[in-house]
Amino acid sequence: MSGDADSLNIMEIVLTAEIFNRHPELDINDLTPACREIFSSAGAPGIKRPVSVSEGMLRRSLGILDARERLGSNPFVSYEEFGQRLKLTTLEPAAIWFLKHGGKPFIEKNPALAFYFERVDSVGISYEAVKASNPSFEDTKAYLDIKISKLIAEDEKLRNALDLVIISAPDEVEQQMDDLVCTVDQTHIIEKMRHAIHHRDFLLRHRIHEVGKLLFVGPPGTGKTSLALAMSRTLHMPVLEVRISMITSQYLGETSKNIDRIFEFAKKISPSILFIDEFDFVAKSRVMDDHGAMKRAVNSLLKNIDRISLVRNSVLLIGATNHPQLLDEAAWRRFDEVVEFSLPDEEMRKEILKKVTASVDCSFDYQELAAETKGFSGADLRLMIKEALLSAIMDQRQEINRNDIEKGIMMVKNRDAIRRMNWL
Repeated sequence: MSGDADSLNIMEIVLTAEIFNRHPELDINDLTPACREIFSSAGAPGIKRPVSVSEGMLRRSLGILDARERLGSNPFVSYEEFGQRLKLTTLEPAAIWFLKHGGKPFIEKNPALAFYFERVDSVGISYEAVKASNPSFEDTKAYLDIKISKLIAEDEKLRNALDLVIISAPDEVEQQMDDLVCTVDQTHIIEKMRHAIHHRDFLLRHRIHEVGKLLFVGPPGTGKTSLALAMSRTLHMPVLEVRISMITSQYLGETSKNIDRIFEFAKKISPSILFIDEFDFVAKSRVMDDHGAMKRAVNSLLKNIDRISLVRNSVLLIGATNHPQLLDEAAWRRFDEVVEFSLPDEEMRKEILKKVTASVDCSFDYQELAAETKGFSGADLRLMIKEALLSAIMDQRQEINRNDIEKGIMMVKNRDAIRRMNWL
């Protein structure tokens, strides 16, 4: 026996509201993202009990226009004309109805429902497992926006820092670890950071503070930025990407102040990842650069690196550079981990190609193509496949063939040749 999808969707929301109201031990992370949106639709931050379900909420969030009619014949749901609210008349029979009419897939993804149904042996669902797989509210843009608004309300000066960084909540970051091909050393670093976060109290007790300052080093296109962003999802920390062009200022001392603002903001919004790409731009050697303002900026950067810590402040600092030889020696020494990003070897190229084309039909040999693309970065391989796919669809096909790949290889090699040309 099964109900239609919209009716089950509505019943999921109504059941969740009833269970959430009855059990104060449940919190916002026991609600699915859809339920959070519906129950906080009044605009107030967080979720305040008692929660209710109205036709207007369902219309805005789920696009269901006739919620009342959908459940009109259901004896366990009543309709209140005042407020146009849907409400259960009795919980247990309504829950049994939901289960019998095909509700189990909804229960398997809804912690509040799993909490209630876990005691029903025939369902065979673990509340803890369902909650663990439910997206955390702390990973969402909504949570981050609330946090930023509160910080700015408490300290208006922090507003200046917002212009200097691009802030992304973990659930906004497109890059995921499953999409990347990492070296053993890169994977080891991520695990080390994960354990350091989990055992912060232990490290604090033993005064092990200098953890979580990573320098990513390697040529362009080797995945430095992608890994830094993917770590946001893995470690459940928002990422602050520093806007290099906004840091530097023509006004005396303003560049140093901007650096101070960024680090202060990262601490206030922690836990967070502070990611500075093109790190050499703001950490050039003071021997090579005789510009007084730039030397002061480097000094300010070094001071702030000294004062930030994953253990003390819950801030993971990641710098990335294509030109490590330009870095100030003192800046280099301040990183406790230097992570190398070299051009991928043949096996890595093969794995990258497989991941990039996972959703595309291909008629070429991966091992052969991996051998042929020696010297290509991960970004080059993605460009090559993109060009090959465009070639295929222009020819009214959805499968990439060898001819399409040849066009992709040629495009990458032409770009590289143009970049190396001396126009003077």
